[in-house]
Amino acid sequence: MSRDTLSRRTFLAGTGLLLVAGLSSCTTLTGGSDVVTRRTSGSAPAVPAGTDPEDRVIGLREHPRIISNYGGVYEYRRTEVMLARMVSKLLAAADQPNTQFTITILDSSEVNAFALPGGFIYVTRGILALANDMSELAAVIAHEIAHVTLRHARARSNRVRTSEIVDRVITGVLGGVIDPNETAQRSAQSLAAFSQAQELEADREGIKIAARAGYDPHAAARFLTAMGRFAQYATASSNDDFLSTHPSTPDRIQRAIQAARSYGEPGMGITDREGYLAAIDGIDFGDSARNGAISGQRYINAQLGLTFSAPRGYQLQMSNGAVVAVAGDGAAMRFDGATVPVNTSLSDYLRSGWIAGLLPETVTSQAHNGIEMAVGRARTEQWNFHVAVARIDSAVYRFIFAGKDDTPQFRSDAEQTISSLRRATQSDLGSIRSVKLRLIKAGANDNADTLSQRMSQLNRGRELFLVVNNLLPGDEVDAGASYKIVRVE
Repeated sequence: MSRDTLSRRTFLAGTGLLLVAGLSSCTTLTGGSDVVTRRTSGSAPAVPAGTDPEDRVIGLREHPRIISNYGGVYEYRRTEVMLARMVSKLLAAADQPNTQFTITILDSSEVNAFALPGGFIYVTRGILALANDMSELAAVIAHEIAHVTLRHARARSNRVRTSEIVDRVITGVLGGVIDPNETAQRSAQSLAAFSQAQELEADREGIKIAARAGYDPHAAARFLTAMGRFAQYATASSNDDFLSTHPSTPDRIQRAIQAARSYGEPGMGITDREGYLAAIDGIDFGDSARNGAISGQRYINAQLGLTFSAPRGYQLQMSNGAVVAVAGDGAAMRFDGATVPVNTSLSDYLRSGWIAGLLPETVTSQAHNGIEMAVGRARTEQWNFHVAVARIDSAVYRFIFAGKDDTPQFRSDAEQTISSLRRATQSDLGSIRSVKLRLIKAGANDNADTLSQRMSQLNRGRELFLVVNNLLPGDEVDAGASYKIVRVE
């Protein structure tokens, strides 16, 4: 990707804001094979016994990068216990009785699950929220166990020897950190995606593992369908995640149905919907408050003690650990963090080459709300940039505005946002609300439409209700059964 053809998607994806807590060690929950699920203090996780030495190196090298780039480890005891028991059953069914797997729940709203060589498996909060019973989550994890046992992850890593994160494309924000020959991007992409043949093989093997463990083998097709629906709902936030690396094509769903039928017709095996929903009741939903919260046009981060406001017309969201926004005219904003030595001035950092097309004469030192800043402009063939770096205590943060045209409105929006950065007050922190996944019981006269009205106060809430419960408008529901809602508390 050349510097002058930087896409808005690349700009918004970028590198992560450094807002996550430190790594921690593992608590082992055993039952058959060893399954590590929690982290509580500072050492590296155990490596599966009996694994290839190179697999150990790959897994241990990439594990902290995964943790960092997915918002840290999410701890929720009921879910962890459920997950550990499930994985133990699946490992026994996969003929891995002496293998230790490290299972990590990531504090991310992305619908994602993936595996690394050496027995490292990851699921996000987002995928937990989308699944609707034990067998659906078992299908996801069995698919990832299959990737490991079939050594797909090792084969993928062998294609490119790099220390870049394994599961997704991580490109730089701008200029000098983007390889002009696209080598870095191609390398990351080759690491990111299993081949279609590998995905289909893992589907077949995963369905076999889940069926042998006693779970409903038809759950894989159900969950692939749910993923496809969620992808349509969440197109604005599904950059380089499970939805793109694990496409839910009709052909793939049909193949999953055919594979499941070799073990029996629909209705067989464990589903345990109520047990699953009880285990995830109360988990955080959406963006992690650990990485800040969005309240209208404001971003507030209690951990960092800062806040800023974006102009009307910019839709704030959090993506890959950064705060991004897109305006109706196509302009985009990104707020993230940077590692800058304390003895390096902000003006010198701004001129250090990380942004392409910098106009050195535009760099000035400023202060807003008692915060030291350096601001400047940059221009490439297709883009105009307004950039600011700010130092709060020893931490440095960056605002990057990108637009096709350097209009007065574009400049005003950038200046207004940059000057709004300040330390958060108790009043600011009091406006942060948590968003939780909760359960409701269906009544005798309810259907999907009546239940979806429970979330009509949220933006696209009724649509979200249908998606997370894998229901269609007008679908019948079971009286007395539990269904998921999203609630702001």
